[in-house]
Amino acid sequence: MEPQTDPLHSNPDRVAERIMPKRDVRSEVPPLGRATKLSFGIGAVAGGVTTGAFDFFLLIFYSQVVGLDARLVGIAILLALIFDAVSDPVVGYWSDNFKSGWGRRHPFMYASAIPVSISFFFLWAPPENFGQVGLFWYVLILAIIVRTTVTFYRTPSSALVPDLTSDYDERTRLFSLRFFFAWTGGNALTVLMFFILFPAFVTESISDGRFNKEAYILYGLIGSAMIFLSIIISSVGTHSRIPYLKSPPPNRPMTIKGIFGEVFETLANRSFIALFIAALIGAVASGVAAGLSLYFFTYFWGFTEIQTGMVFLGTFVAAAIGFVLAPLVSRKIGKKRGAMIVGLIAFGGAPLPIVLRLLDLLPPNGTPFVFWFVTITNVIDVGLIICFQILFASMIADLVEESELKTGRRSAGVFTAAETFVKKSVQGFGVLAATMVLTIAQFPTGADVEQVPDEAIWKMGAYYVPLVLCLWLSMIAVISRYRIDKNVHEENLRKLGM
Repeated sequence: MEPQTDPLHSNPDRVAERIMPKRDVRSEVPPLGRATKLSFGIGAVAGGVTTGAFDFFLLIFYSQVVGLDARLVGIAILLALIFDAVSDPVVGYWSDNFKSGWGRRHPFMYASAIPVSISFFFLWAPPENFGQVGLFWYVLILAIIVRTTVTFYRTPSSALVPDLTSDYDERTRLFSLRFFFAWTGGNALTVLMFFILFPAFVTESISDGRFNKEAYILYGLIGSAMIFLSIIISSVGTHSRIPYLKSPPPNRPMTIKGIFGEVFETLANRSFIALFIAALIGAVASGVAAGLSLYFFTYFWGFTEIQTGMVFLGTFVAAAIGFVLAPLVSRKIGKKRGAMIVGLIAFGGAPLPIVLRLLDLLPPNGTPFVFWFVTITNVIDVGLIICFQILFASMIADLVEESELKTGRRSAGVFTAAETFVKKSVQGFGVLAATMVLTIAQFPTGADVEQVPDEAIWKMGAYYVPLVLCLWLSMIAVISRYRIDKNVHEENLRKLGM
């Protein structure tokens, strides 16, 4: 194939004719085996562990256990996410165009295993007597290293999906497997914390293991081992597919202007722009929700570490719900319609228990009904959210062929990176917004449950609910602008000769 020089609005059929001969060899590609699919899914454990760490533990660990001002923690997380976000399009474009005997994705995957594992451990072992400024720089630098190095695995590995299969529904099944392991893998470590590590680190001076620094050091050690094994299993398990993956485009002059031109040309797609904006809004909402989740379990609902562990234990059931439901929804009503319907139910119902508590329509905290009501509604809601995330990721994958028709380049890495770029660059604003909610509610730093005034707890819930509802519902509205369904996807495949 000659270097692509057509302008943005080049004739898609002419591009398809040019690249079609290269697709004939695909007819001999063997089907994906169970071991390959399983190893691909297991690779998501690494992302699940790091996501769980940043979403659930990092803010409360550094603010309530280490004693760093919550606002400084939020700023550090925000800056780390923005810095990491810049690496996403770089890694995505680089992996789209990388040439090696191990293909264009796997070298990045293998190279990430050791640095991300080591840096993850040290993130949870801050030195003593560093002071506010020293701790701020420590968490900032380590967070940047962790998030950037994990990008070198997550972006190329996620970009494998459009090449592993072109089938509309099988892509959803692959993402279902990947999200299942991401949620269960990360959640397994969270459950371990609440059921085993936190209770084990109760001492005479620390009556609640959630506030013992030593528990988090062991958490970092276990998490780093899980990350390393996940990346290696996934990389080795999908290695045999390298000969059947799409090749990078031919060599061509590479300039900064040319690279940015290709990236913008690839992303100048109306359906992608809709998902881009939706992901942007959703990332802010996710940052707010995740940043305050342990605050709600610990302070708003008054759950013990065992009860909180049981809530997270329900996430295994939620992951199974999403794993089973997403392929069914994709097959029966399509990805876009399914994502909108499931999303409206999930995100509209997520704050319901908090609203009922604010209106004093629930029994007092500590009663069995409150615990089981919050736990069951959380399981159902998280299951629907996982289903939504799977459908959303699969919608991104279906953009690859439409873009290829227009540009002549297969840019799965750029699309994957663009979506994660949005999440990372703005999710930190969500975490920062969560710290602002705490500040406005006059939530004390370094306080256990008995030391927080009831008024501060009530205000935290009252400010949180309208904020996240507005963000979630805006995200669903924007998704309605997405235009690729199964018929459009199959027509794109036909034009590409796939």
